[in-house]
Amino acid sequence: MNDILFRPFVLGAVTLPNRIVMPPLTRARAAQPGNIPNAMNAAYYAQRASAGLIIAEATDISPDAKGYSLTPGVHSPEQIAGWRLVTDAVHAAGGRIFLQIWHCGRMSHPDLRDGAQTVGPSAVSFPGQIWLAGADGKGRMVDCPTPRALAIEEIAPIVANFRQAALNAIDAGFDGVEIHAANSYLIDQFLRTTSNQRTDQYGGKRENRLRFLLEVTDAVCEAIGPARTGVRLSPRNLARGMDCPDSLPTALEAAAKLHQRGVAYLHFNEPEENPPSAAAGQFRQQLRAVFPGPVIVAGAYTAERASRVLASGEADLVAFGRAFIANPDLPTRLRNGAPLNPPDPATFFGGDARGYLDYPACPTEEVQEA
Repeated sequence: MNDILFRPFVLGAVTLPNRIVMPPLTRARAAQPGNIPNAMNAAYYAQRASAGLIIAEATDISPDAKGYSLTPGVHSPEQIAGWRLVTDAVHAAGGRIFLQIWHCGRMSHPDLRDGAQTVGPSAVSFPGQIWLAGADGKGRMVDCPTPRALAIEEIAPIVANFRQAALNAIDAGFDGVEIHAANSYLIDQFLRTTSNQRTDQYGGKRENRLRFLLEVTDAVCEAIGPARTGVRLSPRNLARGMDCPDSLPTALEAAAKLHQRGVAYLHFNEPEENPPSAAAGQFRQQLRAVFPGPVIVAGAYTAERASRVLASGEADLVAFGRAFIANPDLPTRLRNGAPLNPPDPATFFGGDARGYLDYPACPTEEVQEA
């Protein structure tokens, strides 16, 4: 059954050799000062170039978009040059790579904003934490404060920053970008009634809550083309004060409107469910009815679950997160049924090459025996 994972797939402007996706994984290893991608990052992604598609880690569209320490940006010439090291290395290894672009909104801290208050659609307190590092590079999870509501005149410049970040990503050699509209970051905050209590054209009824997402998508598609534009959503993830009762209908309406725009794909980050719930399959079926385009799913998938969801037609590609952290040659291991290296959570965020570049590839004898 795993053979379905290794069928080629045309995704927008790129052809993938398999259906296995490396999703965006924050690793907090950008060079300082400047939050600049570096040669170590290039080696890390090149190690994983056998993925059908790599979606590089969430990347700040502007200095005030930052929500975690040591995450990279794509808004300065130095950052663009740093990302070019990464894309050159991945392409030389035969890979394909998109860049996820984000604004964290209220999922941030004043220490990351030169002391300025964090921002969101509305001034609503919520249970959320971000990773904050000290001068020594060692970090901890800290609570997020209550944000201030964005003034309406502040929204258009953020849309423009998404557009410019997409152009910068293409300049840096990426095959496309993924707009991060999931996991309780700024675009997702506009989508949910729990975090968006605005009374202007960006809040209230569903049409208004969708406005920011669609403005960003339109700006990015205009800049680089819809065939190079993906969008990530997470309507079934309700943590961090995002338990909006209208979440699923909002996501389905968003999917229909995004299909009209011809985006390259939708990427859904699902709750981690093994075995999956009936609600998961029901939502994917509803999604197919409004978005017949390419769908990527993520959420602690095993190879067996991935093959089943692809065979069902409910998804076209499957992303494997922690498995890709610990297994640079994950497609080879999945094809041959080889054992997987376990990931080391202590090295997920920040640090050096340990837990980043030193996970071993599958021994040749294990590949031959499988």
